[in-house]
Amino acid sequence: MHGFAARALGDDTAERAGRLTLNPISHVDPFGTIILPLVLLFFHLPVFGYAKPVPVNFSRLRRPRFGMMAVAAAGPLTNLALAALSAFAMRLAMPMLDGRGGQAVWLPILYMLQASVVVNLVLAVFNLFPLLPLDGGRVLLAVLPRRAARAFARMEPYGLLILFVLLYTNAVGRMVNPLINAIARILL
Repeated sequence: MHGFAARALGDDTAERAGRLTLNPISHVDPFGTIILPLVLLFFHLPVFGYAKPVPVNFSRLRRPRFGMMAVAAAGPLTNLALAALSAFAMRLAMPMLDGRGGQAVWLPILYMLQASVVVNLVLAVFNLFPLLPLDGGRVLLAVLPRRAARAFARMEPYGLLILFVLLYTNAVGRMVNPLINAIARILL
């Protein structure tokens, strides 16, 4: 969604790179999507992975600071919309459990929809964490005064390391789980 938002706001970099596609192969980062999750799984650490970042040239956006914020927010907002859509589909499917053979057919579907709600909420809230390279870090970068934004941007090379430490110590979980649970209670 970041690429589509960027294109709508004037930057066609992702489109020219062939990244405006729902084909998952186009978004696979060999290290972040395959190697890193396997290594973490092997060492019984929390599994974490990432896709190839969508290329966005923020200077090509109309109103670059607002555009950066809008492009960054597009991902988590899409995840929230997918979570809400999955929760709505769950509510529509619930009455089907009572019909003949309903549980055999509809219970697995309900479990998949519930998993979709949870996964999309986790992705939305996690990606809003105010740390570069996450979307929340980009939003924060866009709203900070220029001097503070430059200082914050210098931390980006260390963002992944900081994120690993926060994940390993469960600091992120303690911060985002209450929000995820609150939104899930509203949707479910």
